[in-house]
Amino acid sequence: MRWTVWSSICLKSRFDLMEAPRRPVRGWRGPLRGVRGLFGLGLAGLVAGGASAETIVEARFEGPTTRYGHGILGDAVEFTQLVIMTDDAGVARQYRVSLPDDHVFEDLEPRLWDITGDGAPEVVVIETDMGLGGSLAVYDQTGKRAETPHIGRTNRWLAPVAAADLDGDGRVEVAFVDRPHLAKVLRVFEWDGSALQLEAELGGLTNHRIGEDFITGGLRTCDGVRALVTADADWSDVMVSVLADGALVTRSVAPFSHEAVARAMTCG
Repeated sequence: MRWTVWSSICLKSRFDLMEAPRRPVRGWRGPLRGVRGLFGLGLAGLVAGGASAETIVEARFEGPTTRYGHGILGDAVEFTQLVIMTDDAGVARQYRVSLPDDHVFEDLEPRLWDITGDGAPEVVVIETDMGLGGSLAVYDQTGKRAETPHIGRTNRWLAPVAAADLDGDGRVEVAFVDRPHLAKVLRVFEWDGSALQLEAELGGLTNHRIGEDFITGGLRTCDGVRALVTADADWSDVMVSVLADGALVTRSVAPFSHEAVARAMTCG
């Protein structure tokens, strides 16, 4: 992977996506006071202060581009840069990664999900190789922590669902639908301490339709059981899938509607 060299800037009070309508994540917010410059995400080391006190509090995309013509999210705009903001014992730090010319972030917004299971978030994004399609990538302030394999050809995408310890084994899984308009396969990868490993997959499920600027469903917890909410392949039913003994099991809970999805997400 080829990374750019950065210059130091100050934190912005707001993010303007220009012609792109997608929004930055606002979450895991802490006290942001001042800034200590930008550091290359390709570097192995951390900034002074160490990892123990530094927590990701916000992430956003910048650098809108039309260099990849897939347009699966309803417009021609994707992104070339990821900005990560952290709080390090009250000191605000900002990191930026710029992708090489043959990659884009083909995504709505960065997700602050705990992938490593340490109680602090990483940044989860859809990173697309323009020749090899989408992958799910995990970043923090030290760089790219993990990435699933690219799908394998251009104009092939994935739609994230959720990240959580889905089977109660103490390790975090992350789920996405591989090619939600074509293959419609729910895939679950587990964090093994250093990488994401495929744990289970199940066909006949989807969570996105071409042109929509949102992803349907997500994670629910009902009676202590964590489950993934999606639609079935033809959008006729709301489906709830659980991971147990290394396998996914799914069932219909209602005829599909967005209202039914909302009820399913809240255990209704």
